[in-house]
Amino acid sequence: MAAAATMAAAARELVLRSGASDMEEEEGPLGGGPGLQEPLQLGELDLTSDEFILDEVDVHIQANLEDELVKEALKTGVDLRHYSKQVELELQQIEQKSIRDYIQESENIASLHNQITACDAVLERMEQMLGAFQSDLSSISSEIRTLQEQSGAMNIRLRNRQAVRGKLGELVDGLVVPSALVTAILEAPVTEPRFLEQLQELDAKAAAVREQEARGTAACADVRGVLDRLRVKAVTKIREFILQKIYSFRKPMTNYQIPQTALLKYRWFFYQFLLGNERATAKEVRDEYVETLSKMYLSYYRSYLGRLMKVQYEEVAEKDDLMGVEDTAKKDILQLRTPSLRSRNTIFTLGTRGSVISPTELEAPILVPHTAQRGEQRYPFEALFRSQHYALLDNSCREYLFICEFFVVSGPAAHDLFHAVMGRTLSMTLKHLESYLADCYDAIAVFLCIHIVLRFRNIAAKRDVPALDRYWEQVLALLWPRFELILEMNVQSVRSTDPQRLGGLDTRPHYITRRYAEFSSALVSINQTIPNERTMQLLGQLQVEVENFVLRVAAEFSSRKEQLVFLINNYDMMLGVLMERAADDSKEVESFQQLLNARTQEFIEELSWKSSVESLSQDVMRSFTNFRNGTSIIQGALTQLIQLYHRFHRVLSQPQLRALPARAELINIHHLMVELKKHKPTSDTPDAGATGPPHELLPSGSPSGLPLARRNLRMQALDMPHPPSPQAPASSG
Repeated sequence: MAAAATMAAAARELVLRSGASDMEEEEGPLGGGPGLQEPLQLGELDLTSDEFILDEVDVHIQANLEDELVKEALKTGVDLRHYSKQVELELQQIEQKSIRDYIQESENIASLHNQITACDAVLERMEQMLGAFQSDLSSISSEIRTLQEQSGAMNIRLRNRQAVRGKLGELVDGLVVPSALVTAILEAPVTEPRFLEQLQELDAKAAAVREQEARGTAACADVRGVLDRLRVKAVTKIREFILQKIYSFRKPMTNYQIPQTALLKYRWFFYQFLLGNERATAKEVRDEYVETLSKMYLSYYRSYLGRLMKVQYEEVAEKDDLMGVEDTAKKDILQLRTPSLRSRNTIFTLGTRGSVISPTELEAPILVPHTAQRGEQRYPFEALFRSQHYALLDNSCREYLFICEFFVVSGPAAHDLFHAVMGRTLSMTLKHLESYLADCYDAIAVFLCIHIVLRFRNIAAKRDVPALDRYWEQVLALLWPRFELILEMNVQSVRSTDPQRLGGLDTRPHYITRRYAEFSSALVSINQTIPNERTMQLLGQLQVEVENFVLRVAAEFSSRKEQLVFLINNYDMMLGVLMERAADDSKEVESFQQLLNARTQEFIEELSWKSSVESLSQDVMRSFTNFRNGTSIIQGALTQLIQLYHRFHRVLSQPQLRALPARAELINIHHLMVELKKHKPTSDTPDAGATGPPHELLPSGSPSGLPLARRNLRMQALDMPHPPSPQAPASSG
């Protein structure tokens, strides 16, 4: 029963909710009453089905009992049957009211029906129109596709035509000859900018026509004749301009650098145009340039060389001017009769000649012969050689660079063209040098020329001009053998010199050794700048022969003392000259220093003490020309005398010798010192000895003894053994 009642209540609720729903549809959003809630959720409950299952009903009832409205009715205790009738009554009222509303709105409904009918008609026509539109659109779509295909094809044709137009435009532009080009080529001077611009345009058009002709373009035949005539005209004008500049080189006293500069200004337009369009004319221009410049350089250098040799010293070294040749009145090599410096050149002395290889003199302006002749100036051969080859170096570097730039060549081609221009001049210079060297016996001049060439070769390398390398090698191939030959001739002359034919003997320095000292110091000082081992070997041979010569001459003296004096004077002179010019650590300086020390020590030991110190002092000072060297020898002799006398005193002071009668004859050492004081050197120079009182000569331990350190130092300077420190001698009474 309870289940049935529940079902009935749910049915009524469902009816009420459906009625409320209808009212909401009619009244719109404002017709709804308060308290209406959502309809019950009955799910799939089917009350009319014969297959009604109570279990399922229980499930739905249980679900409806969960509804808030049902819960509210159950809580308030409302009678569902009464409530159901009330609901049915309300539904009837609502139905009646709805009918009255429909009746009242019948006209509106009829009007709405008519409107709906009219709308249906309009919509039908719209449907027909849209159908027509749809069919039209389908046809338009096919037309659009057709247009798209046509547009793509037109785009392809457009691009093809544009590409063809570009190619044809280039072809036409390259073939068409504008009037400005014709006017400029025919009328404008070659140096005007517009001629140069149109010349480039003509060159480009000629190249374009040649290219198109190779492709078989028939239109080229229409402009070939015009371009050929313009090309011939341009070639003619350029040829005349270049040849005019080349012919200007032939004018006497012309500065050829000016037309060369003018040609370089148009190098990229003129010669390249000839080379690309008329090779025969380009070859003609190049051959004319080579021929003209070759003759010009040859004439210039032949004339300059001839005038340059006129300002050389009148007296030059001859084959008899060797180191071992006798010094006669005819050949005054040592300048004993001082000749004019403007007309006489030295042979064995360097003097100021070495300045020719200094950086300032090496690249100094070349000599001007007529100016030197007016001033009566004379120069040694190395100065003329420097001026000649500096001019050759400067002009050759400029010519090589001009050839490379103007004729557009490099490498072996540039070398060949350079030697075509300068070859005759270089050959003439080599022949002149070879002819001069055949009679040249000035070794210093030849050696300076060698060093000039070595420096000029470095300058050419810095300027990036390798075209002169072969010439420098050829010059050195002439200079080195001649230098070695002259040096060997001097060596042989010293070796073959007979001392007995040299006239009277003298213990002073010999003129041959002075020649050697000046000559050797000159070559050593020059060779130090750019060392050469072959030179040092030759100088070593010469030194050996000079040393042997000095010994041979010394052997001519009868006494050993004179022999030693001669050797010391010559060694001292040679050492002094070498030390002025050569380095202190050179082999020559070291060798002569050892020889001088050995002979000086031997002379001191070989001195025979005579009856008086006065004779000893005068004899030493007369024997040696070098005052400083003579005073040093006197100092050593007096020192050794005091030492020996002091040792003698010590020996006689021994107990075994005290009874000898000879002790009574010995003088007091102080008396001896007073006597020696009269002959002691008074020079203030360090080499002349001390200038103190005479007691400085005494050894340590004497009443006024010499300090042991100073004594040992002097002994070391003389290469003497150091004596032991002596005791003070006993007084001899």
